[in-house]
Amino acid sequence: MPDIKALLARAKPRERTVKIMLDGEAAGEIERLEAELLETAEDWQPTDLTEQHPGRVIAGQIAELREKARASEAAFRFRYIGDEAYSSLLAAHPSKDPEEGFDSVTFPRGLIAASCIEPVMSDDDVKDLFEVITQGQIKALFDAAWDVHNSSGLVPFSLAASALLAAAGGDEK
Repeated sequence: MPDIKALLARAKPRERTVKIMLDGEAAGEIERLEAELLETAEDWQPTDLTEQHPGRVIAGQIAELREKARASEAAFRFRYIGDEAYSSLLAAHPSKDPEEGFDSVTFPRGLIAASCIEPVMSDDDVKDLFEVITQGQIKALFDAAWDVHNSSGLVPFSLAASALLAAAGGDEK
């Protein structure tokens, strides 16, 4: 029978990293250029065999902007803060609605600030970050923070890794 002290010595808090693209301007420009590329592709007819598609220039601009957008990605690493700290955080952000377990505005900010270990952020830093990223990005950060506190503890399943191993002819480890 395993000794609890030995098990505790092996235990490590759950962690998860999520990347957020910080250059929203580049994302918007990529979307605009992609729409322009589709429009150009529909209407263009070459006048001779040597003529190059005008969409090639637009595609090049998109590729450059994608690199710029990728370079603006920032990794946010979250770690489980422990049962007592998590319970205290929940208690500090009660909901006005008795059907909800926490305040849906203040608790996500508090959980992100408390559990993000890279970069370290205060509640005010999180509030400022939320002013420049999208609601989808805010959700991605909160989902990661929530996951490290509420996941089942099972080893995460990777469909991509399983498919690659199956295609390679076996489940090598």
